[in-house]
Amino acid sequence: MTLTALAGLALLQLMLAVSPGPAAVLTIRTAASEGLRPALLLNLGLTCAVLVWAVAALAGLSLVFELMPWVQTGLRIAGGLFLIWIGISLWRHAAEPMPEASELPPSSAVRAFSLGLWTNLANPKALAYFAAVFTGIIPQGMTWLEGAMILAVIFVVETGWYACLALVFSRSGPRQLYARIKARVERCFGVVLGLFGARIAAG
Repeated sequence: MTLTALAGLALLQLMLAVSPGPAAVLTIRTAASEGLRPALLLNLGLTCAVLVWAVAALAGLSLVFELMPWVQTGLRIAGGLFLIWIGISLWRHAAEPMPEASELPPSSAVRAFSLGLWTNLANPKALAYFAAVFTGIIPQGMTWLEGAMILAVIFVVETGWYACLALVFSRSGPRQLYARIKARVERCFGVVLGLFGARIAAG
């Protein structure tokens, strides 16, 4: 695994992270409405889920899906329903006023991390990428060290991008703007996540 190959993998992973999806929606919403710490914990959960898919791909995920296609179908439907549930929750609570940052109680680390973890485990974009594209670009017969380097690149890219989003949207300016348009934005986010989920579940 050359440095050029790792750089190419990093660029591909960054393009995957930057493309719009449930992870970006929830990072922006969490950073603006709950603050930096919950958003970073959400980020850690998102990244851990991506690493789970990466390890599964390195272990032969595409072969499992080829031999047992019902596994992929089940994961797809479950992921779609999970995103629909998040979308409905956002819509229901969209009109609730956003408290000042100083008034927010400490957010549960487990709750924020779990939301990030399950969101990306349910994300079919990540599933499709690691089952199809990722398995096609990793070298055959690679060593444990090369595998660790690949996982390290994925970790740095994923945490870096979502941490940037969290830092931007947890600042006072973006936070105040978000507070003014919270109801409309979160209803839009709810619809987007619901549509993502419906499309995924329907196949």
